[in-house]
Amino acid sequence: MPPVQPVPPAPGQESVWDYPRPPRLERTHRHLEIWLGGQRIADTTGAYRVLETSHPPTYYLPPSAFAPGVLGRAPGSSTCEWKGPATYWTLRGGEQVAAAAAWSYEAPTPAFRDMAGFVAVYAGRADECRVDGERVTPQPGGFYGGWITRDVVGPFKGGPGSVGW
Repeated sequence: MPPVQPVPPAPGQESVWDYPRPPRLERTHRHLEIWLGGQRIADTTGAYRVLETSHPPTYYLPPSAFAPGVLGRAPGSSTCEWKGPATYWTLRGGEQVAAAAAWSYEAPTPAFRDMAGFVAVYAGRADECRVDGERVTPQPGGFYGGWITRDVVGPFKGGPGSVGW
């Protein structure tokens, strides 16, 4: 496999190749919004983001950021080597239902305990996700949940040829 060629960040940008492994949890006060079924179903300035080498940030919103009735438990589970066992959530907005479109860590590992119960959303399964008003691009590949904005550069894990990164 050829070596990865990180995109050099411009002023005001972050390179995902400067993010740590194992990943780091940090508080963010950026304005996050999620839209589904023509309705804004989540809105907060009090979230966390997880930063991991080669991944765009994954944002975790407090449950209180979601409108009443939006979150419902979904079947299935998985385990992250860094964060622990995940719980999946179905989202409802307007007439739309997005099954297993979100996840949380109800009892995460000690390094991530501050985000216990906070909920991340796959941007590609919502109508739209925004960071400070900017519509995000979903992390490629469908497995990971990072949100790509103009202030983060890759290349990003998840697309073709990135399995061994």
